[in-house]
Amino acid sequence: MKKKLIVATSLIGIALSAFQVQAAEPMELQKVMRELGRNMQIITEGISREDWELVAQTAPMIAEHPQPPLAEKTRIIGFMGGEMSKFKAFDMQTHEAAHDLMHAAHEKDGHKVIAAFQKVQSSCLNCHQTFRARFVEHFYGTSGK
Repeated sequence: MKKKLIVATSLIGIALSAFQVQAAEPMELQKVMRELGRNMQIITEGISREDWELVAQTAPMIAEHPQPPLAEKTRIIGFMGGEMSKFKAFDMQTHEAAHDLMHAAHEKDGHKVIAAFQKVQSSCLNCHQTFRARFVEHFYGTSGK
């Protein structure tokens, strides 16, 4: 009986350790966000040089950004609960604004490009201000600021 208790306790300890290591590892969503950040910087550079082709080529990378794997999505949905629809709404706003950005760049209309890019930036900022700190705290145990 004592050996079974020791084995059970050891297994629980190993499982908890594995969970903590898993929680501390970067999620795919974090990698997606980093890539989105790089694409935002490329667009900023394209706008500053009036390189509308670069902007038009990069905007779809924001609009159609990769999704995290299903297992990770399930974890995110579980954490977000009832706020998942708000999270998805921010993502959809970003998607639509990035498509508008692409179309404006194809038109070589700098004012439309800047207005569309501002919408992309605003949708990202709104999502980050609403969710990032809680998300980072929950999944990484650190402040998101």
